Amino acid sequence: MSFCIAIDGPAAAGKGTISRAVAKHFGFAHLDTGLLYRATGAKTFEGLTPIEAARSLTARDLDRPDLRSGDAGQAASRVAAIPEVRAALVDFQRAFARREGGAVLDGRDIGTVICPDAEVKLYVTATDEVRAARRHRELVDSGEAVTVEEVLAELRDRDERDSARATAPLKPAPDAIVIDTTEMNIEEAVARVIALIAEARRQ
Repeated sequence: MSFCIAIDGPAAAGKGTISRAVAKHFGFAHLDTGLLYRATGAKTFEGLTPIEAARSLTARDLDRPDLRSGDAGQAASRVAAIPEVRAALVDFQRAFARREGGAVLDGRDIGTVICPDAEVKLYVTATDEVRAARRHRELVDSGEAVTVEEVLAELRDRDERDSARATAPLKPAPDAIVIDTTEMNIEEAVARVIALIAEARRQ
């Protein structure tokens, strides 16, 4: 039996951490769809066009060590605005979503485009400042020299690009439950989401 959980939201709102915890709790498979776009963007560094990169993507590409870098994140946002790139990755995501045993997908257009029929749709967000502080810690921990102000500017630039694109813009699905993690720690956010999903599974 399939059961799909779609979790969307902007960068550094906590959706990835929540998605992994939820998948582990329920024994579901997890797909960070942002990695598909990060890997596609990273492959353009090697001279491929975005469309060539998307069409040639393999599971091995998702294990690249540079996918969490700031450059990969910016490249992901740029290639994600290209309709042909998104089209090349849709079938992979939809097949994953309906696999037996349940699936959790997190990204920016899961509930609106990829899985509009998902059993649970969530939109995880937080203030710009809180998201920038979280992302800054991640980048510093990974060895990047960057200021909070630079991260905040990049996040806002990416939010604008993701929200304004013509194809699959970043926005909550009409029936998504919005989870604001600004004042939550990760344990509280995960507990809230697990409770919502458990309730949906009982219905």
